[in-house]
Amino acid sequence: MTWVSIVDILVAAALIYNVLGIFSGRRAVHVAIGMALLAGVYLLALFSGWTLVNRMLTSAAPYAPIAFIVMFQADIRRFLARLGRGRWIGLGRQLERREVEEEVLLAAQELAQSKTGALIVLEGEVSLRTYIESGVAMEAKVSRDLLNSIFIAKGPMHDGAVIVQRERIMAAACFLPLSTSANVQGKLGTRHRAAIGVTEESDALAIAVSEETGMISTAVRGELERNVGIEGLQERLRRHGGVRVRHKTRALQALWFLISLTLAILLWLYLGRA
Repeated sequence: MTWVSIVDILVAAALIYNVLGIFSGRRAVHVAIGMALLAGVYLLALFSGWTLVNRMLTSAAPYAPIAFIVMFQADIRRFLARLGRGRWIGLGRQLERREVEEEVLLAAQELAQSKTGALIVLEGEVSLRTYIESGVAMEAKVSRDLLNSIFIAKGPMHDGAVIVQRERIMAAACFLPLSTSANVQGKLGTRHRAAIGVTEESDALAIAVSEETGMISTAVRGELERNVGIEGLQERLRRHGGVRVRHKTRALQALWFLISLTLAILLWLYLGRA
């Protein structure tokens, strides 16, 4: 194996690693499993002599790439944008995360001053795809103007939650699970119970602004901290981002890259023999 081959394999592994990032979220995984099952049925029909099943799947095979693009168009677009911005290096994502923190801080400050109720959820390592799909899809850049317009009083999306995923506003007017803890029932409003509820089931950071007092509260791991103020919110945003980067699980990233490297080597061996 030459140095050219090693570089070739590493570049291919990096591309495969980023492509595997498309399959994030519960729905994408389920679709991928469904496609794998169809491939398994096709191989079984091929070796078992099931003529009808074989012909059906063979006739549908040419449309598989189109179906793949349609089903994952948003994820593919995000993947290409990430490559274009150089986020696969890591520097671009850190800069974007800082911009998101600043925009969320400014929005929270203005919402608190105007006593406009709001609920902003920043995703952690646990996917919030199920809740994102319950709201109005947006996939927009995080900005204080957009957040303020979403939560404008009596607006169509005022009562739901905004979910931020990978430095993008993925959806607004999302329905979140309400905490059923006896300690909060009857003591807190729906918005704050939803903030606690979503953090009980994930590692997200929830920011709630009271429309009665303008008080900013945060929820993490099912614990609500009230009246944190702007400085407290800034600290919690930095802590949340730092935990994500640190725990994003270098072990998990290493595992995915190991899988990508293995696939690249197998592909290289297969093409070398072909």
